[in-house]
Amino acid sequence: MAGRAHLPQQVPIEAYGNGGFRFGGMSHKGSILCLPTGIWAWSVASITQVNPATLDDVLALGGEISLLLLGAGPHLLRPSADVRAALEQAGIWLEAMDTGAAARTYNVLLAEGRPVAAALIAVE
Repeated sequence: MAGRAHLPQQVPIEAYGNGGFRFGGMSHKGSILCLPTGIWAWSVASITQVNPATLDDVLALGGEISLLLLGAGPHLLRPSADVRAALEQAGIWLEAMDTGAAARTYNVLLAEGRPVAAALIAVE
């Protein structure tokens, strides 16, 4: 994660759309990973690009988080079986949904103090 753009804390998502997100009073163009270590730029642009390697940062947090919300874009699309298997092996439950639903659910769970992460694919 070193060298990648990030906000070094977990904060709610204020808005999404137009190819990016607003959080922490800032705007970011592109997809993001919301992790206990902060909010990070994520190079994924579609669900077809999600694989265990693109989720390395999430998989490394298996003991710290119990749930990953995957915002799959404008529509609910499920990730591949190898993604589901890698998360299961790390002890992380996966909930896939469209990006808007994932951002809203992330905000609720974050406000409740739950150990949650989100991988959000940017939408127009």
